[in-house]
Amino acid sequence: MSVLQHTALFAALDETRHEPVAKRIRAQLGGETVVDSMRALLLWEPRRVVPSYAVPEEDIAGHLAPDDVPKSEIPQGVTLASVSERPVLDPSVPFAVHTADGRPVDVVTDSGSRPAAGLRLADPDLAGYVVLDFDAFDAWFEEDEPNVSHPRDPFHRVDVLTSSRHVRLELDGVLLAESRRPVLLFETMLPTRYYLHREDVVAPLEPTATRTRCAYKGEASYWTVTVGDRPVPDLAWTYPDPLHEAAHVRDLVCFFTERTDVVVDGRRQERPVTPWS
Repeated sequence: MSVLQHTALFAALDETRHEPVAKRIRAQLGGETVVDSMRALLLWEPRRVVPSYAVPEEDIAGHLAPDDVPKSEIPQGVTLASVSERPVLDPSVPFAVHTADGRPVDVVTDSGSRPAAGLRLADPDLAGYVVLDFDAFDAWFEEDEPNVSHPRDPFHRVDVLTSSRHVRLELDGVLLAESRRPVLLFETMLPTRYYLHREDVVAPLEPTATRTRCAYKGEASYWTVTVGDRPVPDLAWTYPDPLHEAAHVRDLVCFFTERTDVVVDGRRQERPVTPWS
């Protein structure tokens, strides 16, 4: 990301931001469509780095009831030097933590009630809109494509490129992997990720039950990596069935560069600071 792009994208990080969505947005509960909108917005509450969907109230098949649950305390957040000098709220911070003025509401449909799954904003420019908790619904769709983890950000980009760089990954002086054919994944706000062929990984790998989902890459499965005689759980991951933007990393192995030592073309890299450090 260029300095100009960075400045434009994050200058308003402390403000409520919104962008119209040209796509049809739907959400389901119990197999029934309970949100169906052609007028959805992407909305970023202050300090949040991923958006939520906001839709007109009439596009919700149900009704909204005021929620009297006490307001959740706003956490300090995580430091991402490449994004902002102030701590930001990453996707691990639940929807119930609001940094925008508004009134939480329960979303009540024929499929049941979802407590505090909506937020009526006080912003008069967004009168009639309700911000929705992505995780409170069973499934989301952009047009007819499933959407996972959180709404997709039009300012977020994933580039996957083959490379001939010489990449070594070590931990505590032990070689984990070495490759001259890495696949590099460049993603907005995140450090370069080095995806390697299994044959180029020399450390023993054992699958774990951990799974995470990314709106841009899909569902990842994780590996325990044995470093010498020490097992390090969930130090590496794989996308066995990635979304189309990340199709070229299918079945390749990536290590957390936040927790390992990476040498690229003979130069040792600094460990990046991210929520996974």
